[in-house]
Amino acid sequence: MRCQSNNSCENASKNATEPTFAIADGAQDLDPKVVAADLVSRYGPTAMDSRVSKLIPGFDAPFYQAGLAGYSDAAMRIIARRHGCPMCITEALLDRTLLAGGKGFAKADLGDIAGNVPGGEEDHPLVGQIMGSDPPEMAAAALKMIEQGSRSNKEYRSMVRAGVDDSRSDGADSFAGIDINLACPVKKIAKKSRGGHWLREPQGAIAILQAVRDVLPESIPLTVKMRRSFDDTDEMKRNFLYLFDAAYDLGCAWVTVHGRTVEQKYVGPSRWDPLKALVDRNPERIIFGSGDVWDVNQIFRMIGYTGLTGVSVARGCIGNPWIFRQARSILAGNDPMPPTIAEQRAVLEEHFDLLLAVNANTRDPEFNTARNMRKFGIRFAAHHPNAQEVKQGFIYAKSLDDWEVVLEQWYSDGGES
Repeated sequence: MRCQSNNSCENASKNATEPTFAIADGAQDLDPKVVAADLVSRYGPTAMDSRVSKLIPGFDAPFYQAGLAGYSDAAMRIIARRHGCPMCITEALLDRTLLAGGKGFAKADLGDIAGNVPGGEEDHPLVGQIMGSDPPEMAAAALKMIEQGSRSNKEYRSMVRAGVDDSRSDGADSFAGIDINLACPVKKIAKKSRGGHWLREPQGAIAILQAVRDVLPESIPLTVKMRRSFDDTDEMKRNFLYLFDAAYDLGCAWVTVHGRTVEQKYVGPSRWDPLKALVDRNPERIIFGSGDVWDVNQIFRMIGYTGLTGVSVARGCIGNPWIFRQARSILAGNDPMPPTIAEQRAVLEEHFDLLLAVNANTRDPEFNTARNMRKFGIRFAAHHPNAQEVKQGFIYAKSLDDWEVVLEQWYSDGGES
């Protein structure tokens, strides 16, 4: 069955299936308000397990913005936070790129907003996500993020050979946690023994988790992102459970499990039954889930169906920061309201300005911002009554002037007609 809100979602890649409901018998019959009321009754107004808020102060609602390759920079995160998102995760950064101090180092959010590092006081709490294949490299990269690169690149690289002796920072002014990506299904990532590849070789993943946990200050939680299995064979399901259990045994605070296999990539619906089975098997553990959360109702239906602690919102929040505001409205017992045309325009202008600040040190900030905003514009367009026409306008916008033309044509007083 196709998701009723699929007009507000676009595929994350050419090989992705259009938004659909997850495979979860009876989940779509759940009333989000009833689920929310149950959470509030159990945990109080935040509806969040207090253990999570103790680990990451400020993480005060049962959902967060996932790390999204090519999207979740400081600009997108700040827009999400302004609409009620309690916690965000960076894009996945490769350990070797971080240690080399190259292009990816800036993307790791090490610095002020002008350098895309984390995006100022608004951009907290923020969890940094890393991905790699070598335990010592992953440990040094994690430490570099937490310390905000306070040592020289040479020092961090030398740690790969000699090991890490100490940490200079407790991370209070940088990242609230480190997340290890053991989920990425992209083929080139798997070929280099990264991301979801590790679900085939759990011992290698365990070595990475151990190395990173050992170097992080006790105050910094380590979390893990996984898919529910590499594929649906019995061997891979056993591998998943072995690695899942090991993560908690090693001291990881929680695991976020996506409802597709690595082999599925982004094709076909996710399955929520395996997530429910994990909760039933481990009711005392903090477990988050993701997969086919395309609108605010799916946040609460996933929690209600599976019993998960909370939900990671991924592609469903691209061009839709209002999903977080709507979720908080439901928690307060109110109806979730769609954004007005005026609200859509205000957010588009805010996002453009924030991204312009992120791109300030590039060769042509305005051109780069207009180009990067196109992928957001076509997602935002889905909320407009004339979605297809607005989408086409954003596709061809190559400058600030082009953007202003689209805004004036479609987001002025007469833009709804």
